[in-house]
Amino acid sequence: MEKRSDDTYVFSRVPSNAKVSFIDVTLVRMGMTAILSQFMLGAALGNSMTFWEAMLASCLGSFLLEFVSFGIGFAGMKEGLSTSLLSRWCGFGRSGSAIIGLIIAVSSIGWFGVQNSILANGILNAFNHKLSFELVTGISGIVFTFLVASGFKALTLTAKIAVPLFFLVILYIFSSLIFNDNIAIQHNLSTKRLSISEAATVVAGGFMMASLTTPDISRYCKTKGHLFWMITLCIIVGEFIINGIAILIAQALNTDDIVDIVTINAGIIGLISVILSVVKVNDVNLYTSSLGLSNAFEILTGKKFDYFKITIFVGLAGTALSMMGILNHFVDFLSMLGVIFPPIAGVMLVDYYILKTSRKILDETREKGLLPDDSQTQLIGWSAIFACVVGTLVGVFFSFGIPSLNSILMAGLAYWVLMKVKS
Repeated sequence: MEKRSDDTYVFSRVPSNAKVSFIDVTLVRMGMTAILSQFMLGAALGNSMTFWEAMLASCLGSFLLEFVSFGIGFAGMKEGLSTSLLSRWCGFGRSGSAIIGLIIAVSSIGWFGVQNSILANGILNAFNHKLSFELVTGISGIVFTFLVASGFKALTLTAKIAVPLFFLVILYIFSSLIFNDNIAIQHNLSTKRLSISEAATVVAGGFMMASLTTPDISRYCKTKGHLFWMITLCIIVGEFIINGIAILIAQALNTDDIVDIVTINAGIIGLISVILSVVKVNDVNLYTSSLGLSNAFEILTGKKFDYFKITIFVGLAGTALSMMGILNHFVDFLSMLGVIFPPIAGVMLVDYYILKTSRKILDETREKGLLPDDSQTQLIGWSAIFACVVGTLVGVFFSFGIPSLNSILMAGLAYWVLMKVKS
């Protein structure tokens, strides 16, 4: 949707004539959230809970994700702004938005590391594990990073078949297990058990970055209806269909290792589907990181860095994480995201829809297709930052209910109270 080789719409609103069709934005969003990452999540739940416990956790997490995605996404659609830019006028200010951009970028780097580790495991399987994991992750991460940064067109072309191919492979494995009567809902699970609230936070964490960065995609939506159905369809496909299938497969095969699941049951085609899916997902991870870091670097240095340099930085950082074994901490990684990102969303939602601290200037500049200038934008929103800290601490240290929901509510409430006291 964007020309990655320049700064088109990175530091400006998306004009109305650049909006795209419902199908286009939905396919992009589906590629970001469905299939590979959701299957990993479902497999992790299936190896830690019973089927119905996992589905209940998916429902609870999905309600929160729908709320956040639509609330933040509508603001992005209306203003034509990415998340990192939008946060400037949703409580955080210029410097505060740099922090948001960095947080988003760090998360995307983590996801890049997770996906690169999966790619490396697939390659190791093909070579019967005769190679070093660190060597393979290092080479694959560096090669992929430079290919994407240089705008290698074949990557985009091959990535377009990744989602349908992976989906067909999973359906094949699922149907094979059914016909062989191997599907069984197990209750004696070998890994550490997750409670419903913990699992709901893992579900929210798996999709929360995508929810918070919904404006990166929704700014191209034409109508509110397009936005709603884009979000809803992606959650239905990802959180219920893919999750449900993954949970059952993981329990039937007694493993949450995605590479083992697809390569043992679908052979070379399964391995190819994993590799292409990683290409697709990591292409998006690099894109999301570039938006967040572009905003952060521009604020911190006053310079606009090009896409190539930012992509190289992100890719190398993600490669380092994969070499350090981030995949071994996948559930912990999702749990962390499940309490760090919701407070940011809580503050932005309260500011944009309730306090409306910058709505007047946003309305005035939107009509002209411009952004508020620096004199009309606060430098840093300390109230927003403090509220996010409060929300995160509540999500981490208080185990009652659903931590993700607790963190978003407490952050929103804390921000509202602080702003009312200031006024």
